Amino acid sequence: MIGATLGSYTIERELGRGGMGAVYTAVHTLLGRRAAVKVLLAELSRDQATVQRFFNEARAATAIKHPSIVEIYDFGWAPDGAAFIVMELMEGESLATRLARVGRLPVATALVLARQIATALAAAHKAGIVHRDLKPDNAFLVADPEVPGGERVKLLDFGIAKLVSDTGGGAKTTTGAIMGTPHYMSPEQCEGSRAVDHRTDLYALGCMLFQMISGRLPFEGAGVGGLIGMHLYVPAPALRSVAPEAPAAVE
Repeated sequence: MIGATLGSYTIERELGRGGMGAVYTAVHTLLGRRAAVKVLLAELSRDQATVQRFFNEARAATAIKHPSIVEIYDFGWAPDGAAFIVMELMEGESLATRLARVGRLPVATALVLARQIATALAAAHKAGIVHRDLKPDNAFLVADPEVPGGERVKLLDFGIAKLVSDTGGGAKTTTGAIMGTPHYMSPEQCEGSRAVDHRTDLYALGCMLFQMISGRLPFEGAGVGGLIGMHLYVPAPALRSVAPEAPAAVE
């Protein structure tokens, strides 16, 4: 893949690899603009539903105009048939990496980041897009001296986003399918409900803010089934029961 040309971009080096594909740095052959390229595994690129979700990320992110949403430059198919997305190249770390390193954040920092995520979600929801997989892994922190705290959140991975305007309110996924990450899933997601709207993102943001401040998740269990049951039937713990220093207003 190194040296290959995808669209107008030439692959430079590999940044990382996962179960669905790899991410590379690339440079525009004429403009010299550097970018990140996500390439789906060739075998997955032959599955129409997987490619639809993959390209849904590009379409959804492109439809939202907000500085805290990752910018998409291009998408298409490589010569070997692998699907790819070209996006802005960011330097920093995910919120998940930050929390794994420091445990938890000062309340003021957590509120600044949560506010940025909330304003990005507002822009997405106004465009008729629900993320549906909001979590610290999908919130990338980059340096930005123009915002309080000097860091800006960039929301990533709209791959299972629901484009409400395109579906008349129905999801693009199979009826009854559970899509999301169990620790951050709303009760309606846990039920596999078709009636998933913007409020599911707000629920996930609440879980993230709880985690940023307390250093733990509202619900923690050994398995997916247990977590789903907690989201459905167990009241969330009060924030100050695990983070006594948190202001009452934040709780």
